[in-house]
Amino acid sequence: MNTKPFVLLLALAAASLAPTAQAGGNLDCQLRYNLSGWSLIYKTASGNGTIHCTNGSSMPVRIQLKGGGLTVGKSKITDGRGSFTGASSVGELLGTYASVGAHAGAVKSSNAQVMTKGDISLALSGTGKGWDLGVDGAAFTISRR
Repeated sequence: MNTKPFVLLLALAAASLAPTAQAGGNLDCQLRYNLSGWSLIYKTASGNGTIHCTNGSSMPVRIQLKGGGLTVGKSKITDGRGSFTGASSVGELLGTYASVGAHAGAVKSSNAQVMTKGDISLALSGTGKGWDLGVDGAAFTISRR
């Protein structure tokens, strides 16, 4: 089952529902992460990652996701990628982001999320193993590891 067109459509829908962040800074930072969790109306996931910025800053981070919606499944995202906009320093990237996400998959799981924290936005994407289907809202927390 090819879920990429479905996931892309859901990601675009999620992006249109997410709050708009205004650029507060121009530091370019990327997040590489692994995340695993489950959902049955309630959604929870946790993992680790590293933030790398173009100014040479980097930081190992812990990720916690908690939320709910029309969602069911179990998945493990490996080698996920995220892109931050609107930050002036790497420390501003820590905290809790509000997210609207879309995910779909059977055997190979895909995840797309757009989230904001004040003026900072974060777009995530990743693929992995598991099965899942749904649209949800969640609190995505990034803390120093």
